[in-house]
Amino acid sequence: MEQMQTQMPLIGDPAPAFKANTTQGEINFPVDYKGKWVILFSHPADFTPVCTTEFMTFASMMDEFKALNTELVGLSVDSIYSHIAWLRKIQELEWKDKKHIEVKFPLIEDIKMEIATKYGMIQPNQSTTQAVRAVFIIDPKGIIRTILYYPISTGRNFDEIKRIILALQKADKDAVATPADWRPGDDVIVPTAGSCGVAKARVEANDPNMYCLDWFLCFKREK
Repeated sequence: MEQMQTQMPLIGDPAPAFKANTTQGEINFPVDYKGKWVILFSHPADFTPVCTTEFMTFASMMDEFKALNTELVGLSVDSIYSHIAWLRKIQELEWKDKKHIEVKFPLIEDIKMEIATKYGMIQPNQSTTQAVRAVFIIDPKGIIRTILYYPISTGRNFDEIKRIILALQKADKDAVATPADWRPGDDVIVPTAGSCGVAKARVEANDPNMYCLDWFLCFKREK
């Protein structure tokens, strides 16, 4: 039997458009989310253990993401009825500091796997009937800015997902880059000098708000 062909949009591409039924009604994506950041993520199936802990975590962080002008949209190849039953069951569970968690963000019904295939979420060497754990971070203009893929057995790092949102927003706002392990308040990297003259002046400058390790690596102080 011929394997299903998958395609994967790339960073910098417009997010593939679709209309879908969800647990919060029909959505027209990404049109309905214009002006907002979006975390579009897939999970293998309803009533699975790892997915349950992830949904409890995402739901408990929903207000944190909203404060960052960021919306959550989930996807699974299960039916809307399965979604509703599973989300109701999640409200009965308690895990770590999370209990009676209500999932208020939309969970897409994708029984025909059309949306999952469009986003490269179906990867045949993992499964032909379940989506992998994909995360697409999409900016307010509908452009894909980050793509993360996790195997079915591994739960996502939600602190990192939030950190990526913060880093992207910082980079866009101040036209900077963020170094390894950057957290809000840490120093940021200024764009590399475009000429020898600019590089020399930057290294020799006595700017209290900036320091250089070398001509190509200069930091802006944030504190």
